[in-house]
Amino acid sequence: MKKSFDAIVIGAGQAGPSLAGKLTQAGWSVAFVERKLFGGTCVNVGCTPTKALVASAHAAHLARRGSDFGVSIQGPITVDLKHAKTRKDAIVMKSRNGIESWLRGMERCTVFTGTASFDSAHEVRIGEDLLQAEHIFLNVGARPSIPKMPGIDTVPYLNSTSILDLEDLPKHLIVVGGSYVGLEFAQMYRRFGSEVTVVERNNRLVSHEDEDSSKTVREILEAEGVHIRLNATCIHLEREGNDVAVGLDCEEEENRVVGSHILLAIGRQPNTQDLGIAAAGLEIDESGFIKVDDQLRTSVPGVWALGDCNGRGVFTHTSYNDFEIVAANLLDGESRRVTDRIPVHALFIDPPLAHVGMTEAQVRKSGRAALIGTRPMTKVGRAVEKGESQGFMKVLVDAESKQILGATILGTGGDEAIHCILTAMYAKQPASLLQRSVHIHPTVAELIPTVFGELKLLV
Repeated sequence: MKKSFDAIVIGAGQAGPSLAGKLTQAGWSVAFVERKLFGGTCVNVGCTPTKALVASAHAAHLARRGSDFGVSIQGPITVDLKHAKTRKDAIVMKSRNGIESWLRGMERCTVFTGTASFDSAHEVRIGEDLLQAEHIFLNVGARPSIPKMPGIDTVPYLNSTSILDLEDLPKHLIVVGGSYVGLEFAQMYRRFGSEVTVVERNNRLVSHEDEDSSKTVREILEAEGVHIRLNATCIHLEREGNDVAVGLDCEEEENRVVGSHILLAIGRQPNTQDLGIAAAGLEIDESGFIKVDDQLRTSVPGVWALGDCNGRGVFTHTSYNDFEIVAANLLDGESRRVTDRIPVHALFIDPPLAHVGMTEAQVRKSGRAALIGTRPMTKVGRAVEKGESQGFMKVLVDAESKQILGATILGTGGDEAIHCILTAMYAKQPASLLQRSVHIHPTVAELIPTVFGELKLLV
């Protein structure tokens, strides 16, 4: 049966529900399609559950450090992973159910459950239902990548989704992938009580960050007992009796790590494989991401792609901004663009790493004259008082215009403090604005004016 709507929104991740809300408020009739879990990656298998587990791991870490603060705790600190999972699941379910209830109760919105696939450029089939609309918005998300590596079919392994269902603590977790997702799980499970080894093919962790960030992240993890194996040029999986092994070098049989569990954390791929891309005439890149322009329009008029499936950000905050761009341009007559936003992200180990704008390496590569300011977290009173003085602050400024080019805060509270720099960058204010600002004491952010007041030529 064919049903017509003003718009079809596919996928209940970060961008989809909010877009449906805006469209229906504007009087549009909307067909909303979700095939599995309302809330998408962030709510179900990303930010929400992982940060809930990170909180449990942090509590265990602080308990073990009780004596550092004059707090006496009797007996060894252990983690009941099943209880931590139950807590995590309750937080996820509350958010998931809230989003589904909102959509199902939304005026002028009809919710369909099932897998959507294009029949033509403006027709989408869900089971026996054929939906038609002149405006179609794809928010189908992404999933963990499964690499084609030797032995992948011979051993059991976990990914960033399936590891969330563990109720028994791994004796030795081997994390393949030394970037954002892998390192968060590595520290988390080390704090839960597992032995943990991180295997990374590059010569440093989080290789997209500056070298000083990579070095400090490694020091933080190794100080907690996480083993780091870099330069794994030929990663392959093997069985070792009842255990599993990760080989690091195809030329040396003994160069491997044996453990009880393997976590593969080496990227994500878009959920476009069963979307009927060819029937719609959509263009995708070699990785399966839907090609979009600077306003998130696809190659097919009247079809937009938002969130992880377009490869233009793959963060929750960029997905939500995708919704804001599309809604503002369609409904408010604006001309917002993806390139308007300033790159910003965080690595949520403890302490976190937050970064905005250009890295030092990018500034150097650009050849522009620049200024740099740095400050170790050991000089931040709040960090010292909390007993969390690992890390540093770094800011980069154009030497001529005095515009802020980028900043990194690796340290306690850095994921929050970075936003005052980000706001100044959006306002296109010079570094002197922050240098002359008066921030509350004692906070982490109060050292930001000091860092900007100690700028030196980047050589």
